[in-house]
Amino acid sequence: MKRMKFLLTVSIIFVIFTLTACSNKDQAGDKSEAKEDSGEKTTLHVAALESAYGKEMWENIVQSYEKVNPDVTVELQIEKNLEEVVRPNMQAGDYPDVLLLATNREEALTETLIKEDGVENITDVLDMQVPGEETTVNEKLLEGFTDTLATNPYADGETYLAPMFYSPTGLFYNAGLFEEKGWEVPKTWDEMWELGDKAKEEGIALFTYPTSNYFDTLIGSMLYAAGGTDFYSSAMTYEDGIWESKEATQVLETVEKLAEYVHPNTVANANPNDFTKNQQLVLDNKALFMPNGNWVVDEMKEAPRAENFAWGMASIPAFEDGGNRYAFTFFEQIWIPKEAENKGAAKEFIAYMYSDEAADTFLEAGAVQPIKDITEKLSGQKQTFYSIYDAEGVLPAMGTFASTKPVPGANMGDTLYGSIDSVINGDMTYKDWQKKMEEVSDKLRPAMN
Repeated sequence: MKRMKFLLTVSIIFVIFTLTACSNKDQAGDKSEAKEDSGEKTTLHVAALESAYGKEMWENIVQSYEKVNPDVTVELQIEKNLEEVVRPNMQAGDYPDVLLLATNREEALTETLIKEDGVENITDVLDMQVPGEETTVNEKLLEGFTDTLATNPYADGETYLAPMFYSPTGLFYNAGLFEEKGWEVPKTWDEMWELGDKAKEEGIALFTYPTSNYFDTLIGSMLYAAGGTDFYSSAMTYEDGIWESKEATQVLETVEKLAEYVHPNTVANANPNDFTKNQQLVLDNKALFMPNGNWVVDEMKEAPRAENFAWGMASIPAFEDGGNRYAFTFFEQIWIPKEAENKGAAKEFIAYMYSDEAADTFLEAGAVQPIKDITEKLSGQKQTFYSIYDAEGVLPAMGTFASTKPVPGANMGDTLYGSIDSVINGDMTYKDWQKKMEEVSDKLRPAMN
């Protein structure tokens, strides 16, 4: 299940080396840098998560890159359980030069390296010329994708993780049903409640969700809509009193009200084994909306559905007429461990990821990068999803909580999303939820890196 990667609770214990071992590693690093500068052929170790895009995509990337840069041989490691494979090697001091491994995964390896100051600063990659082209990486990237805590985890203006494949998220629904009923997709929460009452009369719930972790993009978009970019950043960096503010209160109150419109089977099925049953509610016209990403189309491609079914995706409603609506963007990251031996070659490889040649290879496998004019190369349903930001008043939302040193018993993800089932069930009020959020925020603020 792709979205069960939002748990950030796993800690990884790294081996502490003796001073002699550290000295040996420093000497090895110096030799590696000298080798890169000498013009000798470099062996670049690239480790990538095998996702739904498959292995062949990366194998093709390696072949094309070696043609562009014949002085580099790429050793490619692709694993579905990448963390389990590379972690023991990293504990023994053997690090890949490049890792394609996103944050918000259950193993939380990337977050651990961030917390341990183990990720290389790659801000200079943005100004590098894309191999084989005359443009720089920064000139190719869509605006805003390197101005977020998901790429700049220390909130210091420096980039440590480069954005790779992205997926707009939103509220997925049956566009065929809306056309049949003559219903319009709500642009505000007031319109949402009106539609919910109308649907209830026909035995249809307004809302369901696969698991509570899917609220990450929903609440993220709501935080943006409530207070804008600066407010969202304040929430992500644990500003004192932020969860007791009127903006945060508006968000939490809205989630509590949404509970009145959630399909009654949702919480029981909101787990890793049964989450597709909740997704099936939308396909069967038993619920109107669910928060999700475009991967749900492939995830449910074999599932039965209503005769009139057609996927639609909407932004999260605004809190007032004319207000900005947001659709959160989830994206994977590519990065360099600080202990990598071939950092210069690794940066060149990352720069190549944004070439037209690489982008076309990724697109063939279904992976879309945040590159300018990329939507012009898409077609059909995928173009519809990725063009959501072309709609008037719809803006991209992105980011995540700032990295902190480990604080026992304090985890924002667990507290924010782990409480939602209780809120939906009525076992917890939004005020209790709000109090818990503020308490955890207070604990993490002084632990920020």
